[in-house]
Amino acid sequence: MRILIIEDDVNLNRQLAEALKEAGYVVDQAYDGEEGHYLGDAEPYDAIILDIGLPEMDGITALERWRADGKTMPVLILTARDRWSDKVAGIDAGADDYVAKPFHVQEVLARIRALIRRAAGHASSEIVCGPVRLDTKGSKATVGGVALKLTSHEFRLLSYLMHHMGQVVSRTELVEHMYDQDFDRDSNTIEVFIGRLRKKIGNDLIETVRGLGYRMQAPGNGH
Repeated sequence: MRILIIEDDVNLNRQLAEALKEAGYVVDQAYDGEEGHYLGDAEPYDAIILDIGLPEMDGITALERWRADGKTMPVLILTARDRWSDKVAGIDAGADDYVAKPFHVQEVLARIRALIRRAAGHASSEIVCGPVRLDTKGSKATVGGVALKLTSHEFRLLSYLMHHMGQVVSRTELVEHMYDQDFDRDSNTIEVFIGRLRKKIGNDLIETVRGLGYRMQAPGNGH
C-alpha cells in the first residue's frame, strides 16, 4: 500500500512518514502543492494525506484538479483547528475525510486504514481469505490462527492482494503499490515474493492468471 503525504511543515511530514512506514506502508513525500499535485497525477496511490494550506498551489485546488481529471484515490485532508469552512470546502472538493490540527498521528493512521479498506469494499478492520486473516489495524497476518512471519515486502504484497481479493492484479500494479518512487523497480522480483508467500500461506490461495497477473481468493469461491 502506497501513500503520498503533501505537507509543508517538514517535521509533521516526517512524523507522519515515519509512523506510516512503521505500519508497513510505502511513503512518498511532497512539501508544496504543485509537486504534490504532480505526484498525485502521475503515480498510483492507495491514499493521499493533503494539507490544505500549502505554498505554490493550495490543497483545495490540487484536490479539485485530481477529481476533475477522474482521479478517485481516497484523500484525507489536514485542516486548521478552527476553520470549519476549510472542512466544508475540502469535502465539497472531493475529500473523503479530514483531521483538524493538532492531531494524534495514530488518529491519522486509523482514518487512512479505514479509507483504504472502504475504497476496496471492506467494512471490517480484519480481511479474511480462507485460513488467512489480515489485521489491518495491527499490520499483522495469521494463517490457521498462527502468526505469519513476513518481511515488509511480503506483508505489503499480501495486504495488497487481500484488499483486492477476487480481482486479477498485474505485476506492474503490484510493483507500483509496493515501492516508492525512488525504488529501482523490477517486476521479476514480484514472482520471487509470490513464491515465498505461497510457501507461508499455502499454494492454493494465490492463483497465477497467465499473461495477466495474480488473483487471491479462497479455494472453492469460483471465478
